Amino acid sequence: MLIRLGYDIQFDIAVPVALVAQLRVHPSRLADLREPDILHVEHNGSEIASHEYTDSYGNICTRFNSPAGHLKLWNSTLIEDSGQPDPVAWNAREIPPQELSDDLLVFLLNSRYCEVDLLSPIAGELFGHIAPGWNRVQAIVDWVHTKVAFNYGFARPTKTALDVFTERVGVCRDFQHLAITFCRCLNIPARYVAGYLGDIGVPLKPPMDFSAWFEVYLEHKWWAFDARNNMPRIGRVLMATGRDAADVAFLTSFGNTKLTWFEVVSDCADPS
Repeated sequence: MLIRLGYDIQFDIAVPVALVAQLRVHPSRLADLREPDILHVEHNGSEIASHEYTDSYGNICTRFNSPAGHLKLWNSTLIEDSGQPDPVAWNAREIPPQELSDDLLVFLLNSRYCEVDLLSPIAGELFGHIAPGWNRVQAIVDWVHTKVAFNYGFARPTKTALDVFTERVGVCRDFQHLAITFCRCLNIPARYVAGYLGDIGVPLKPPMDFSAWFEVYLEHKWWAFDARNNMPRIGRVLMATGRDAADVAFLTSFGNTKLTWFEVVSDCADPS
């Protein structure tokens, strides 16, 4: 199937500011693109210079400087997708830490929003008795999905996994942070994912936004899990991965910006 992807994000900039965006489709999906994936950076209606680099997690980052005025980031592209729900592999086994490659060990450690040391005793009590493998990860996802309530009104940028466990309410990223932390507590590599996830094959829930889910390393590959939705979904398009949300922000500004418009598109584009 074909999926139309895009965004229109606008800011008012009071004083010149340096910025880094992570709005490109992840390199692992570049071969699926059917149109160019270009981040257009406009200041007061005119394109301004930017350059790209790849960060330590393999994400494409776009760096630019904006003068004071009106800043607009936009894109529209087309990607081919299998049209199939997220794969499920109930027999996928956990890989013991001593068998993991060096680059995977970071996904077992504490990070900004995932306090592995503080939640390890709780994870052991809740999930330590479950046989290792896919079933244990799914048990973690089921628990978080059931015990945490979704509410935009309780979002805050400083909320950590321990806060989510204590408060039992949050938004997409909070669900994923808690599930990621529980997995790491049990020596299962887990990483945070940002990307597109349109309402394809499920009831429409506007407005559209970028989405968060997480991936777990089982049977020597990464698998998608989603503690917020807790069901296989169609049309996930990866943009960036990292230890937690701090590594994959769609925009990092080294100064003040005021968001004035935010629109994201991720819709089936197949001919009817």
